[in-house]
Amino acid sequence: MKQRGLFDEIERLEELTKLGDPLLVLNEKIKWESFRPILKEIRMENPDNIRNAGRKPFDEVMMFRVIILQRLYGLSDDQMEFQLKDRRSFERFVSGGEAMYQMPDAKTIWLYKERFGEHGISRKAFRKFNHQLEKANLMAKTGKIVDASFVEVPRQRNSREENRHIKEEGTYPDTWGESKKRQKDIEARWTEKNKRRYYGYKNHVAVDRKRKFILDYTVTTAEVHDSRPLFEIIGTPRDKKEPVWGDSAYRSEYIEKRLARRGFISNIHEKGYRHKPLTAKQRENNTKKSRTRARIEHIFGMIHWMKGNYLRCIGLKRISESIGMINLAYNMRRYCLYA
Repeated sequence: MKQRGLFDEIERLEELTKLGDPLLVLNEKIKWESFRPILKEIRMENPDNIRNAGRKPFDEVMMFRVIILQRLYGLSDDQMEFQLKDRRSFERFVSGGEAMYQMPDAKTIWLYKERFGEHGISRKAFRKFNHQLEKANLMAKTGKIVDASFVEVPRQRNSREENRHIKEEGTYPDTWGESKKRQKDIEARWTEKNKRRYYGYKNHVAVDRKRKFILDYTVTTAEVHDSRPLFEIIGTPRDKKEPVWGDSAYRSEYIEKRLARRGFISNIHEKGYRHKPLTAKQRENNTKKSRTRARIEHIFGMIHWMKGNYLRCIGLKRISESIGMINLAYNMRRYCLYA
């Protein structure tokens, strides 16, 4: 078989471009170098410590691209290593178009994600990118929609006594060794919704009504009620009397009063009770509100496609970093529609 040469590679890239490589658009639209100041915090002398001692570490912006790409496609570290070596479009994306003779392996990707988490990079990068969206006048300021989505994790096979200890003490059982502790998540929690049980965490988001960018988010364990982090994610009104949409889980007298004090207009669904059902007018109003509130389901649908509804991470800190990167990757993808 004839070996591929330089001109063969150039021709192959040109063919990918003609076919409409979506990663090329993402590469061109995002100002990747603008993230370098916050990424310098994670610079490592030798990223994989043992196997490649003395090797020059990968560029931190390139590794940021790797992790964004991984989150866009919902790939594991092993799958990401394979795709970087197998797919020319992936290689071109992470390298910024430059030829690369070595790609990070699964262990290196994992190590960089650990360092990202230690320095809270996903939150810092998310805020920086949203600031760029604001400067580009892409935040329409026509209202916010709030909701939460479950993020499930592998279910733990613990004994009843072990589960009791975790729930009551919030620590590992004394009988667990270090190896077992690294494989166990004692922070994830069970909850039930619509007669279905979930185990893991929640991604609480506030989104821009018009352009469907994620404005802010927070991550909690699964049993936390949707309404608890409401005021954390909506912040302050971006405009005078900014409307807020949400389902009936966010409805209470306390929330209605606090929204009004903050300067928001509540478009949260009204809630019926056993001895006080909704009137016909209230049901009609809820139907109208649903037409706007349903826009947030499109966002969760895309995050589901990115496999952001099930993550193989252990602990709230790692889950929060992963979800932060997923929310950022979603906003970057969305931005390419308007840039």
